[in-house]
Amino acid sequence: MDFYPVLIEKLIEEFAKLPGIGHKTAQRLALHTLNRTKEEVREFAEVLVQARETIKYCSICGNYTDKDPCAICSNPNRDKSIICVVEQPKDVIYMERIREYNGVYHVLHGNISPMAGRGPGDIKLRELITRMNGEVKEVIAATNPNIEGEATAMYMSKILKPLGVKVTRIAHGIPVGGDLEYADEVTLSKAMEGRKEI
Repeated sequence: MDFYPVLIEKLIEEFAKLPGIGHKTAQRLALHTLNRTKEEVREFAEVLVQARETIKYCSICGNYTDKDPCAICSNPNRDKSIICVVEQPKDVIYMERIREYNGVYHVLHGNISPMAGRGPGDIKLRELITRMNGEVKEVIAATNPNIEGEATAMYMSKILKPLGVKVTRIAHGIPVGGDLEYADEVTLSKAMEGRKEI
């Protein structure tokens, strides 16, 4: 049974295609959009189209940018001898929020996942290897702490170490404010491996 006119149903379907948006949230977003003024909706649509046409990937690191190279790669104050490798452009934002890292990045645009049919050739590993120009001293594997992220980090280490580059892995373990009783065995194991002297 159709409760809405066809155009509203189509709008709900489009919102539901966004990641993390279920049918009820898509419905709320569609109805909220319809309650906005024509000018607000037009501006929203124009920003979407403009962003899609303007935003591209940095030719050096693969992060989102509106000019090439991106602001991080073109910043002369960034340490270009350290490259932090992440899976997705959004991960750069998370790393930048800590305000403690001053190196540059490389975005893989995915991870190695044989179960999903993704191998090393399906992510931006070749581009990472071409960045090993003798100036790079360390590559930090900041891939997600799951099976795919671990496999990707191990593969990167295997191909980069013979090039004389130090490959490190971000530490994993118990989050600040977490309780040991809620941590699984893998998390506890990683916390023990990543321990340091105090």
